Amino acid sequence: MFLKTIDFSKYSSIKIGQPTEVLMIENGDKIPTDRYLIGGANNLLISPTPPPLMMLSKDFATIEQKDGVLTIGAAMPTGRIVSYAKKYNISGFEFCSKLPGTLGGMLAMNAGVKEYEIFNILHSIKIDGEWILAKEIEHGYRFAKLNGIATHAQFKVKKDFNQSLLDELLNLRSNQPLNPSAGSVFKNPKDDYAGRLIEAIGLKGHKKGDMEWSGIHANFLVNLGSGTFEDAKYLIDLAKKRVFNEFCIELQEEIKIL
Repeated sequence: MFLKTIDFSKYSSIKIGQPTEVLMIENGDKIPTDRYLIGGANNLLISPTPPPLMMLSKDFATIEQKDGVLTIGAAMPTGRIVSYAKKYNISGFEFCSKLPGTLGGMLAMNAGVKEYEIFNILHSIKIDGEWILAKEIEHGYRFAKLNGIATHAQFKVKKDFNQSLLDELLNLRSNQPLNPSAGSVFKNPKDDYAGRLIEAIGLKGHKKGDMEWSGIHANFLVNLGSGTFEDAKYLIDLAKKRVFNEFCIELQEEIKIL
């Protein structure tokens, strides 16, 4: 393992943060228990005082197909997973094209698009060195209780990559803003949409400094250039307060705030 300085104002998808030392975990290392594991920083909002951080190195950006099983390292970017699936005509991973980041992040939050979720196709996860069947891990809409550090995952290989599904899911990007963001800020409440609620309380397009609830999709908090953690946190707290006051609904963050 080794320390690496990462500038989160450039590395994170929302372009907020500062240069921070991150412990890089290599294959064979004993993974510390006193650090917070991050991945591609695509759903991350870093504060000026984050906890000690760590990240899986490129040693875990692997993919192997053997005996009808696909074993993928948790540091593997989703885009490369989709490219591999397309190249070898494997189905089930088309929805990953809509999701930035790494496999590890997808596992930690049971990431998905519409009815497609990673746990729907998952066989097992290697957590703290032990393989655990997906069905034995408590999970649901945008959460999974891994109770440890996931380094690899296995999937049963199913053939026939679905290009039309891939195209359909990519078209969903048309209603997402192009400005830097951390993706959907809040989980959708049961039988409702966070974006609808934020728009209903009049915050769609609302700004604080260079942070804005996007006028394209109200559940996206976008950085217009020089956005700060403080302004982002203000808008998140404001949305939660107003939605609760108006609808008695407690919005829950989908992004991670550290």
